[in-house]
Amino acid sequence: MSVDEVGRWPSRFGSRVLRRFVETRELTLLVLIVAIIVGMSLASPVFLSLANFRAIAIGMAPTVIIAVGMTVLLVSGGFDLSVGSVLALASTVTALLLLSGASIPLAILGALALGVIIGLANGIVVTRIGVNPLVATLGSMSIARGIALVLTEGFSLSNLPPAFGWAGRAEILGLPFLLWVALALVVVFDLAMRHGSFFRQLYYIGSNEKAARLSGLAVNRVRTLAYMLSGLLAALAGVLLASRLMSGTPTAGNALELQVLAAAVIGGASLRGGEGTVVGAFLGVIFVALINNAMTMLAVSIYWQMIVTGAVLVLAVALDMLVRRGDG
Repeated sequence: MSVDEVGRWPSRFGSRVLRRFVETRELTLLVLIVAIIVGMSLASPVFLSLANFRAIAIGMAPTVIIAVGMTVLLVSGGFDLSVGSVLALASTVTALLLLSGASIPLAILGALALGVIIGLANGIVVTRIGVNPLVATLGSMSIARGIALVLTEGFSLSNLPPAFGWAGRAEILGLPFLLWVALALVVVFDLAMRHGSFFRQLYYIGSNEKAARLSGLAVNRVRTLAYMLSGLLAALAGVLLASRLMSGTPTAGNALELQVLAAAVIGGASLRGGEGTVVGAFLGVIFVALINNAMTMLAVSIYWQMIVTGAVLVLAVALDMLVRRGDG
């Protein structure tokens, strides 16, 4: 072995370790999640209580739902910063429709349709007009949040029909209905991403858009549908949140897009597209939720929680870039 090869060996070894970490991201996350649970159970006797785990499950359910759509979009090579604002707008629109006398199914369908329309608009602006996804979805984030605030003048809308709160209060087999919805979406879309022919196209498009176009794939249509799915699931999360809180809240979901992106990237999705699994994103949401819960238990300021979430996102993206650079 030459001197140069000896000098390069630590770098190659480090790259192999990083690649192995990324390749086994889901297993690694499981280990980290177990480590956090064990550590916090020793630090706080309240952590392992049923009430605490119930609170974690209910709190992270909307994030899981949105993370499913975000993962699909990331795999296709896009991303959506408007999901938190769409959640808030769907929440307020549902409440407004209910207060105006609309039936519960009609109010829910109206909110979901609005989410799909916003996703469609994002998809058209990105794929047809060619606006950068960051700019396009940042704009729709501001527009959706602004509409929610204008419609409500910044106030929450309460006094909703009692029957509407069923989804937020109901339990099945001892678990909140919200969590069952989130878990069902994780299972369905993870299987679809692994075995569905349409969803497999997303990986091809995200990995090499030019090759996908040359092979005859309808890149713009597929990616637009991914944006529509993201908007739909964000709106669904908003409806379920309104049911749990029994109010439409225009300020809900603030900075939620950061948590969702962090969870998806931690779970193995790449901002460059072509990689990621729904199960990985789900584990990423659990990981972030446990960290936030642990900091709350340890009386860490909410502002530090935001810093930690941002730092985790940066570290996850940096890790992904280092691995790709090592592969090159």
